[in-house]
Amino acid sequence: MVSTYSIETVPFPGIVLDQDDRVCTFNSLLSSHIGEVKAGDQISDIFSVWEKTPGTKLVDAVHDGKSFLFIESCREQHHFFIGIETAFLAELAKQNKKLEKMNRELDTVIENSYDGIYITDSKGDTWKTNSAIERITGIPKEYYLNKNVDELVDRGILKNSVTKKVVEFGRTVSYVQKNYAGKETLLTGTPVFNEENEVEKIVTNIRDLSDLNELQEELTKLNQLNDRYKKELSHLKNKHVQLRSIVTQSSQMKAVYETAERIADINATVLILGETGVGKDVLAKYIYEKGTRSKEGEFLKINCGAIPPDLLESELFGYEPGAFTGASQKGKPGMFEIADKGILFMDEVGELPIKLQIKLLQVLQEGEIQRVGGLHTKKVDVRIIAATNRNLEKMVAEGGFREDLYYRLKVIPIHIPPLRERSDDILPLVRLFLNQINDKYQLNKEFDQNLKEFLLSYEWPGNIRELYNLIERMAVTAKSDKIPIENLPPEHHQGVWETNEIISLKEATEAAEQEIISTAVKKLENTYEVARALKTSQPTIVRKMKKYKIKFDH
Repeated sequence: MVSTYSIETVPFPGIVLDQDDRVCTFNSLLSSHIGEVKAGDQISDIFSVWEKTPGTKLVDAVHDGKSFLFIESCREQHHFFIGIETAFLAELAKQNKKLEKMNRELDTVIENSYDGIYITDSKGDTWKTNSAIERITGIPKEYYLNKNVDELVDRGILKNSVTKKVVEFGRTVSYVQKNYAGKETLLTGTPVFNEENEVEKIVTNIRDLSDLNELQEELTKLNQLNDRYKKELSHLKNKHVQLRSIVTQSSQMKAVYETAERIADINATVLILGETGVGKDVLAKYIYEKGTRSKEGEFLKINCGAIPPDLLESELFGYEPGAFTGASQKGKPGMFEIADKGILFMDEVGELPIKLQIKLLQVLQEGEIQRVGGLHTKKVDVRIIAATNRNLEKMVAEGGFREDLYYRLKVIPIHIPPLRERSDDILPLVRLFLNQINDKYQLNKEFDQNLKEFLLSYEWPGNIRELYNLIERMAVTAKSDKIPIENLPPEHHQGVWETNEIISLKEATEAAEQEIISTAVKKLENTYEVARALKTSQPTIVRKMKKYKIKFDH
């Protein structure tokens, strides 16, 4: 006999009858549908209709106008029936038809999309695709079904797998590549997450860019392309990586930020090296935001070169009540204490006095600080990110910086190249800054092509900071929305116009650059001296000497 416990676990109305069709037991779901039922009741007293369908195990039943369909699920000495209200079955059938209709409509949308649609599971096994993929790739859509993306890559159908990148990064990934048919396509893979926030499926949109490229070429020749189309096509042909406020297209900076992301949760100290204005503080904040310390503590920044040494010590380490004249009677916590569980960014660390270098070394070695005027130490959990534009190795050799502190800070060194060595980043940064400035001042400014060429060819001794300031200056002072090269401040175009013939800005810049480097090479001994004299890096001098075929005579 079916126990009361087991029948109660059935998710439908259930009842057990003996050989005489009397009630042995039942579950609460049955009671909730038909009301009071007692063991020993005759089934005919409960249901006004209880008719078995000949040759089946189905029973049609009616109680108080409600129709039920029961099925005999087991038969021994007793009869066990489970049932469902017929109206509920009708509703299920209705909902099922709606779902079937929605699935048909979804299939129609996917099938009629002009872009190729390619859907896989998280393992890369193909789940669905559409006919557009055949037009774009020249391969029937049926060929992709039941194949893994790795197999398609191995066979040369795909050059790279955006699917694998989506699974790896857990976010939307886009890139441009030429497909099997030689067409340039834009692939955008988007993850679909399950309830556990795991990637369950990847929907890849494949857009044929060849038509857009042909349209761009035709409209460029006719000079009829308006500004809106220019921006859209430029965006399609110059895809860049944007991470929050970070914009970069150069391989050097992508590598920098990939490294920063990898070490975001490592508690080792970081030393960021680079010229003034390259974005060292932005990188430090990025490391903080990507790590778990952003959820536990604060990000504090201090410029070691902008605060007098005596005041700097109290700012960093805090002070006890009455530690010095004018000190608060309550004392004050320093930045190391305030940044507990977080990150302290020490900019211009090369300016730190020797006395404070010793105290900083204690923080790094022991994880503890001592307030000014204090007698006891206090444990702190602070990750330190330091930055400088100075040559610390040279300072160590000259006695201006402690060697042990230098190596303590340099556990993870990251060098940010100057803007002149990563020209691929200039136009993306120009677009970003100009959009920000337009939003800030409610403007609609843009640069003409000659001005963009100048921005690309300029050496940017002040790096990103100089670029932003120049863009803001020109945007707020220009009379027209389209800013011409004539709006450059005098210090930037001095000498640009002094030529006997009309040549492009790029040609004029290169001619001047070649002349300056040639003159320096004649007077100096090696590339290091030339770099120091021209206030640039030695690799830049080597690269440009090779470009202009300049050699030393000695």
